[in-house]
Amino acid sequence: MRILLLSAYDAMSHRYWRQGLVKAFPEHQWTILSLPPRYFAWRIRGNSLSWAFNERATLEQPYDLIVATSMVDLTGLKGLVPALANIPTLVYFHENQFAYPESAHAVKSVEPQILNLYNALAADRIVFNSAFNRDTLLQGARKLLHKLPDQVPPDLVALIEQKSEVIPVPLPAEVFCPSKPSTGPLELVWNHRWEYDKGPELLKAAVEQMLAANLDFRLNLVGQQFRHTPAVFEDIRQLLEQHQKLGRWGHVESIQEYRALLQGSDAVLSTALHDFQGIAVLEGVAAGCTPVVPDRLAYRELFAEEYRYSEQGEAISLTKSLEQLAALKEAGQALPCPDIEHLGWNALRPQYARAFNESVMQQSR
Repeated sequence: MRILLLSAYDAMSHRYWRQGLVKAFPEHQWTILSLPPRYFAWRIRGNSLSWAFNERATLEQPYDLIVATSMVDLTGLKGLVPALANIPTLVYFHENQFAYPESAHAVKSVEPQILNLYNALAADRIVFNSAFNRDTLLQGARKLLHKLPDQVPPDLVALIEQKSEVIPVPLPAEVFCPSKPSTGPLELVWNHRWEYDKGPELLKAAVEQMLAANLDFRLNLVGQQFRHTPAVFEDIRQLLEQHQKLGRWGHVESIQEYRALLQGSDAVLSTALHDFQGIAVLEGVAAGCTPVVPDRLAYRELFAEEYRYSEQGEAISLTKSLEQLAALKEAGQALPCPDIEHLGWNALRPQYARAFNESVMQQSR
């Protein structure tokens, strides 16, 4: 099968997914176009213009299937490049703009939500990485359509829902590695993008609660960093250093060192305002960490209640969860860790293969 793979805002999670996809299906002939994850407003609206005139020869080749991320301006691209118009298309949603928390500095615009809506309607098949992602898009689309003044076609949301399914971003085999339990304090890792939407304010509040509770812990803060990092991270660093609770700090360049850090940690934390799947947490769990995650977002469908801290008083609830883990470790007992083998490529590859085939068959009917 000749597949055109389009990633219009090739952020780390999108790249993680597309590289895994190509590696898992070497029997297909892949053509890949991707654009850097910067200038968000321009990128999501301008990718069709960039590709249509900069990559026209590539786009006009014969393809059996288009696989596009939800950031691709699919309707614009197919309009500008008529050769793409009748090619079966699967759109993959890593996230949706209806449930994405707004930054205090962001310019408010309905354009990203409209793009999500148009892409979902233009696709022959839609795949979401979680039911949380799918359900919040459907709910958000209903609210948006209800606000529009007139001439809104009926049953648009039902049409989207009818051609939607959930297939998570699979984990590669190399992330499944045995844990290496440590001695000493409870070893924690927070391994997310250093941005507002990953909840650094809640993390700071949790650190303050842990210190107030005299919890014996060490916290490793690692993950992707950017030029403009929220100032609260420096507050967290100072708190941890002052009380000698700081482990690894900053981005870990070596993938081997990163894997070793996860293997040597007892628990992996999330304080996110949004996680549509939570790959960073899942990689920690695959290395033997106990997940300690909020009782909201996609985590409700990933982990049992024992791994989720309450929405009421989250910092206090998170600390209580960690106190229980610390007590188990001090008693010499193994910490709980859920089995997530079902989220690996070996388990999920058949679902992707079926989605590809059904996309092609569905469009040809």
